[in-house]
Amino acid sequence: MNHGASESKLPAWAPSGGGEGFATRIVAAVPDSADSVVCTRKGAARHIDVAGLEKRITTGDRVALAQAITLVESRTEQHRVLADELIDRLTPRSQPSIRIGISGVPGAGKSTFIDSLGLNLVRLGRRLAVLSVDPSSPVSGGSILADKTRMDRLAREAGVFIRPSPSGGLLGGVARRTREVIGLCEAAGYDTIIVETVGVGQSEVVVRSMVDCFVLLTIAGTGDELQGMKKGILELAHLVVVNKADGENRVRAESAALELERALRYLDAKGEDEKPKVRTCSALTGEGVAEIWLAVEACIDRARRRGDFDRIRRSQNVSWMNDLLLQLLADRCESNKQLRSMRAAIESEVAEGRVSARRAARMVVDEMITGWRDECRDEAHNRDALFGKKRGVGVADLP
Repeated sequence: MNHGASESKLPAWAPSGGGEGFATRIVAAVPDSADSVVCTRKGAARHIDVAGLEKRITTGDRVALAQAITLVESRTEQHRVLADELIDRLTPRSQPSIRIGISGVPGAGKSTFIDSLGLNLVRLGRRLAVLSVDPSSPVSGGSILADKTRMDRLAREAGVFIRPSPSGGLLGGVARRTREVIGLCEAAGYDTIIVETVGVGQSEVVVRSMVDCFVLLTIAGTGDELQGMKKGILELAHLVVVNKADGENRVRAESAALELERALRYLDAKGEDEKPKVRTCSALTGEGVAEIWLAVEACIDRARRRGDFDRIRRSQNVSWMNDLLLQLLADRCESNKQLRSMRAAIESEVAEGRVSARRAARMVVDEMITGWRDECRDEAHNRDALFGKKRGVGVADLP
């Protein structure tokens, strides 16, 4: 639903000089409709029209896209079934896109850099989706999700979709469903996807397995040449950008870039073209940002010329499947009441040192496999009773 100016107002805390261009506005609630996602207070779905969501997403409806992401990120079992159906419907309709991962140390200016880079992409006529991952508290489990507030100029653009998501405690800098969300954005017609990671340092490399170009953002003073030689995130980056190269900090930024270039010479790259490129820019003034995009395009063009682009995409799909397999196994262990009860009993034994952690984990896995075998036997019994053994595997075929 579109709201006109008469249906919105500035919040009470808006600055007095903000005017009509202030990014945040209060609008009336969207009323229920036949194709809306509506949930009860407990989180169970009252009505989710998957076919309606599919249609609205493929026509570029940003509200429908946001609702679909909420559905996909939900851990409620009823929502997971509907989310799987929606993803199956949209996967064949996904459009080709350029996927960019942006990581970096806290304070490097990732959100401001994306705001500046995104405006440049909008001027080039690209449709941009920004998926920003915010760290979740290990105590409360909550997230601030404030990255979007630092992209206030970009958030006003009609052809841009920005979605902050909590990391949910997942290691690697991305959210649990980031890959699925990328697919939703591609189905909605966005041709450029930027994934902004949490920003925690050298171990933040999972995003590399889901993007075409991995950009590492840093600033002067975060490490010397020896620090730059560390394996990990630097080894996987396609492009290293020293941000905040403006004013009195310009010389320090250029010096940091030279140190990084010297350090990167020691990486075990197959050729000079495959070593990470180092650039400087100022996200605040916009200087050098356009050149960063040219470097991203050059990186992707090199991969296409070598025939690596499609090969890497296929490899990423297989990696995605394997990651989902591990997630589903963990979800199954968590959702099964019998397994939860068994885990609780074994955890006390492990805590007291009476059972080793390795032995306890093996006991849980064995119990999970036994449960699956029993479920398969029950399903086979029912199938034999209804259709005879001509359809599918019979009970006698089960181990």
